[in-house]
Amino acid sequence: MPRKRIAVLTSGGDSPGMNAAVRAVVRTGIYFGMDVYGINRGYTGLLEEDIFKMSLRSVSSIIGRGGTMLHSSRSAEFSTPEGVKKAAAICKARNLHGLVIIGGDGSFRGARDLVAQGVPCIGIPGTIDNDIACTEYTIGFDTAINTAVEMTDRIRDTTESHDRCSVVEVMGRKCGDIALHTAIAVGAFAVLVPEVPFDFQKDVIERMLEAKKSGKKHFIIVVAEGAGDSNKIAEAIEQETGFEARATILGHVQRGGTTTQRDRVMAGLMGYRAVLLLKNDEVGRVVAVRNGNVVDYEIDEALSMKRVFDLDMYKTACRLSI
Repeated sequence: MPRKRIAVLTSGGDSPGMNAAVRAVVRTGIYFGMDVYGINRGYTGLLEEDIFKMSLRSVSSIIGRGGTMLHSSRSAEFSTPEGVKKAAAICKARNLHGLVIIGGDGSFRGARDLVAQGVPCIGIPGTIDNDIACTEYTIGFDTAINTAVEMTDRIRDTTESHDRCSVVEVMGRKCGDIALHTAIAVGAFAVLVPEVPFDFQKDVIERMLEAKKSGKKHFIIVVAEGAGDSNKIAEAIEQETGFEARATILGHVQRGGTTTQRDRVMAGLMGYRAVLLLKNDEVGRVVAVRNGNVVDYEIDEALSMKRVFDLDMYKTACRLSI
């Protein structure tokens, strides 16, 4: 019986823990007697056949590194029906029995298109935003939060020294999870997220002026990038309250750095589960976390799920920020 041949790629925005997931896929595949291949630069590399065989030593010492050793990109060609058919033909010509795709919803939609063309695929959620509906946790989220908390703690030092307001912008165009978790962890005065409408005058300005009366002299406000322009928010705060206000955009520092323990462990468990599914010919599925356990869903079911923002946690954050 011929050895199974599987490949792994990373797609979309990079996230800490992708390397740990790649390592888990490679080593699990080899453990089960498979030939494992890496695909550079996501779907772009697949279309260009930038594919190479991996070994146990290919993934040595990468478990804690941020980014992705396989690199990543977004492919305009793959987003077309012709591109998908070309990619499927390449997989079949190379006798690939399965493809593990590490990325977000867009990457999973690509996986679903390949499955429709007869290519067995398994998705692993890797994105710092924690915005994939089928899973309560995505690889990279914990590292991103820890980075945001560390940076905000440093900002607080100068905020306190100068009796000012610091508006700290974190990543999250459509998802406020990084902002929410960071705000609770640093004891922020306010948190603004795209999922919850807010009255800037009432929820920020009036609360700051009231806190000023009780002797509060410095403020940290955490803003998800999708909730508003942090520079304009800082300008409005300074004009309305008299506090000197500065905006700091953390940006891509949240994507890099040493991967946390939680992300390494979850990446390992998810990578193992993905290969086990391919070994058992259970394909067209997405690995996920539900109630703290690693599970998997049929890919159409996973993509049809609606994400629910944790409103109770948001309310808790607001009540703690008095």
